[in-house]
Amino acid sequence: MDLYEKTIGSKKIYDGKIIRVRQDRVLLPDGRESTREIVEHSGAVAIVPVDNNNGVYFVRQYRAPLEKILLEIPAGRLEPGEPPEECAKRELAEEIGFMPQKLRQMAFIYSSPGFSDEKVYLYLAQDLVKHHLENDEGEFLEVVHMPLPEALAMVTDGAIEDGKTITGLLLASRYLPL
Repeated sequence: MDLYEKTIGSKKIYDGKIIRVRQDRVLLPDGRESTREIVEHSGAVAIVPVDNNNGVYFVRQYRAPLEKILLEIPAGRLEPGEPPEECAKRELAEEIGFMPQKLRQMAFIYSSPGFSDEKVYLYLAQDLVKHHLENDEGEFLEVVHMPLPEALAMVTDGAIEDGKTITGLLLASRYLPL
């Protein structure tokens, strides 16, 4: 069965600092027309920073779309032309004040492919070295540290709700001793 849709028209709806939104007209496999609302994003990185005792660093921050505080692994948006590995190092310095001596890309995920093209590169950071904390202007967060098994238990009991954090922790658990 042919599942592909052909884009036959596109209209820019919004062009912001973080996202762009467009509306596409598409031709469906059965010949009918439909519309798709697409959020364009430059991509992001998310990092599971693990110390030598298998402790994981998180950030706790308020998320306006959900109107709640979430516990997340450090993450951030790719700047234009920035390699994901460099972005991961920058975000660790900005959010938790560490630089990794060892950085491994575990995978990448599409955060919400039903409406967005955002690609998130997931990294495992180890051999952490203290670095000057460089919080972004307007970014308010609290650094949290806990053992990896405790973090994994928070995934299964629903206390950690963020998708990139859940995915990152589960992937990291395949590389690390529990």
